[in-house]
Amino acid sequence: MHPAFSVVFFTTATGAGYGLLALLGVLGGLQLIPPDFWLGLTGLGLALGLVAAGLLSSTGHLGRPERAWRAFSQWRSSWLSREGVASVITFIPAGLFGIGWVFFGRTDGWVGIAGILTACCAVVTVGTTGMIYASLKPIAQWHSRFTLPGYFIFSAMTGSVLLNALMQSFDVGSKTLLAACVLLTVIGWGWKLTTWRYNDRLEIPTTANTATGLAGGTVRSSEWPHTEENYLLKEMGFRIARKHSAKLRLITQALAFALPVLLLAVTSALPWPFAAAPSVLAATVQFAGMLVERWLFFAEAKHTVTLYYGR
Repeated sequence: MHPAFSVVFFTTATGAGYGLLALLGVLGGLQLIPPDFWLGLTGLGLALGLVAAGLLSSTGHLGRPERAWRAFSQWRSSWLSREGVASVITFIPAGLFGIGWVFFGRTDGWVGIAGILTACCAVVTVGTTGMIYASLKPIAQWHSRFTLPGYFIFSAMTGSVLLNALMQSFDVGSKTLLAACVLLTVIGWGWKLTTWRYNDRLEIPTTANTATGLAGGTVRSSEWPHTEENYLLKEMGFRIARKHSAKLRLITQALAFALPVLLLAVTSALPWPFAAAPSVLAATVQFAGMLVERWLFFAEAKHTVTLYYGR
């Protein structure tokens, strides 16, 4: 699949944003985070800013971005439409939670309930985003048991590392949160390696023979269907060299997983305010690594329609 940057940024930014928003909602709603004005303003501003930037970025891949609102009408049958509806609904409890935290300085009572609802809505939205890709049967690399859990894992991973950076910056960090960040990053690393291993061994069940119904022989095209590149080849038939893929996988592992774990370990050994720098760097590096990971997620996917073009 063609890895358009708008969609790559959308999946990365919203995943991190919703992950951070869910953690703020749960921990804030349970009064496990102090209702500090600047912490609430910065944390919720960052989370909602990432979500909004990602959603706006996703419209850049549309032929007519001004018609993006029409996607909301197909929520009964389309995961894309459900994702849009869920993302908008999430802003309602998130707004109430933000008002209570920032303007009233409290996270208990109705503010806490709004925080829990915000977390629930964020989790549902991440799930609908994952299902956009997991539900696509023509793309075997996505239509697997690894796609949807991967979205939840990476959202929790990036969200927790962002939260740790915020907490360390405001001198309210905790060893428990640091340990959770390391654990989630290691789990994400293992999940990504397992997914790659599965995809590399994947045998596409559909061939030119089964697609045409002409079993018993070898079906091949006598000439190319088109004389020049078309939309299907550009969007569905993107190819990446094996050596480039291997190099980008190493970059992903270094930036998204290995370096953040190392920086988080350094954070645990430093007192405040020195612990803030490696925490922020870990979040920044991990976000960059997840951009590479998302690019590969699209670039390595193969659509069944490419069989028509002899690929």
